[in-house]
Amino acid sequence: MSGKKLYVFMDASNLWAVQKSKGKTLDLAKLKKFLKDKHKASAIKVYYYDAYPKPETRDHDVSGKHRFYVYLEKALGFVVRKKPLKQIRVETERGVVVEEKGNMDVEMAIDIVNQSKNYDEAVILSGDSDFLALLRFIHSRNKKVFIYSSRNNISSELRTGGDGYTDILKISADIWRDEVRRRAK
Repeated sequence: MSGKKLYVFMDASNLWAVQKSKGKTLDLAKLKKFLKDKHKASAIKVYYYDAYPKPETRDHDVSGKHRFYVYLEKALGFVVRKKPLKQIRVETERGVVVEEKGNMDVEMAIDIVNQSKNYDEAVILSGDSDFLALLRFIHSRNKKVFIYSSRNNISSELRTGGDGYTDILKISADIWRDEVRRRAK
């Protein structure tokens, strides 16, 4: 027997909210090791989902984001799923404003479904209640699914719908780096 295969699906926007709440940056290499050890997995595969700003939409350099994706892929072996933020023009009382949307839930759900034959357990790092139907699907395939998020970013449905919920902010293991850096304005 080859051992338990754990697949991890990370929602970058949820992770960012957790990091802002903690005031520290997650060390994703340490987090990967922690998850593998906690779930007693012989193998782990991590998917990372993020929407990024197009370069011309910011007054600062966004190339660091792309270097970060390369680090995740090359150094940590993550599968990175990314897309540019969509800009939507919205009319308000004050005139037209541009809102940005970058939801990656559909991409994450497709991977979780498509990969379900390849893992024994799944970890979802997100707090979105829309994933409840996905949890039911995973359970229908006789798979276990564990939810990781924080108390500020988790729906009650998702917190109770999986085979376990862990508040990332309460993990006692060393999974953090330095403080979250604030961009100068």
